[in-house]
Amino acid sequence: MGIGPPVFYAAPGISCPRSYPALVSREKYGYRLPNEQIAQKPVEPRSAAKLLDGRDGNVVHRRVADLPDLLAPGDLLVVNDSRVLPARLRLQKETGGHVEVLLLEQRGDGAWEALVRPGRRVPPGTVLSSADGRPVVEVLDRLVEGRRVVRLLAEGVPEELGTVALPPYIREPLADPDRYQTVYAARPGSVAAPTAGLHLTDELLSDCRARGIAVATVDLAVGLGTFRPITAERIEDHRMHAERYDVPAETMDACRDATRVVAVGTTTLRALESAARGPLAGRTELFVTPGFEFQVVDVLLTNFHLPHSSLLVLLAAFCGERWRDLYDVALAEDYRFLSFGDAMLVGRAQ
Repeated sequence: MGIGPPVFYAAPGISCPRSYPALVSREKYGYRLPNEQIAQKPVEPRSAAKLLDGRDGNVVHRRVADLPDLLAPGDLLVVNDSRVLPARLRLQKETGGHVEVLLLEQRGDGAWEALVRPGRRVPPGTVLSSADGRPVVEVLDRLVEGRRVVRLLAEGVPEELGTVALPPYIREPLADPDRYQTVYAARPGSVAAPTAGLHLTDELLSDCRARGIAVATVDLAVGLGTFRPITAERIEDHRMHAERYDVPAETMDACRDATRVVAVGTTTLRALESAARGPLAGRTELFVTPGFEFQVVDVLLTNFHLPHSSLLVLLAAFCGERWRDLYDVALAEDYRFLSFGDAMLVGRAQ
């Protein structure tokens, strides 16, 4: 298995403020996720994905294509337009041993933070080459949490030599790499896609605008902060890895003027709530947990998340304890889970 975004699932078996309850076990955010409900391929067309509408007390089964009918003039739909990098590099040592490098974030002067596998066999100073023998990466310092500093030695990296790193629970190759990009992807920088946005189409967004529903953008580079699993026994001991974000001033102005702010995905929510508490651009470690006071987002469109993940904890903070009932319904009704899965629409708990 190659390096993918560092996420795991339970088979059957500038920094921003933190907000969390005391002494809450990670086990509170576990559930049984059958392997067969982990989506291996995206549906076609994008907006044909199922949508569990859980905004009110009742649950209604819809399609993402219905979204314009569920919103109203004056609402604001906010999307994360970060583009996924072809960040996985398959390289080799001078001895011929294979090494995978997953670029995480650019540090400047050709240096990147990265995951290197097998890291223990790649000491600082190792030069890794492409299949044709061209030097590509020099491995430098060790960082915490298994990360490394690497330096790129060749032009056109990662664009020419890299591939998109699908999550490790997706075992089937993707026929069209663009299906792991949103239709509005713009600024490269993410290791993984902001997956709620994968359901949206140009036609759906045009339909929203025609109905008086505005569309605005943020940019949050999806990385370790989003996908690092909670391994601590208590959620208050979990630390988010900082991620770069940028919220245009016009987006924040539109949020203030909107009847409701509808965030497409947890990364969009974290960017907006980070900007509401700090500068409009910077780095965020915001960990949203129950007790968090939302200042911007009213409605959340999101996929179904891994057990014991910070994304699931965020959902619980947003919609309250009914998240578990909604997940029970989705599992019983054969909704598809995780990156290529279906979606849900929930309102903020009062």
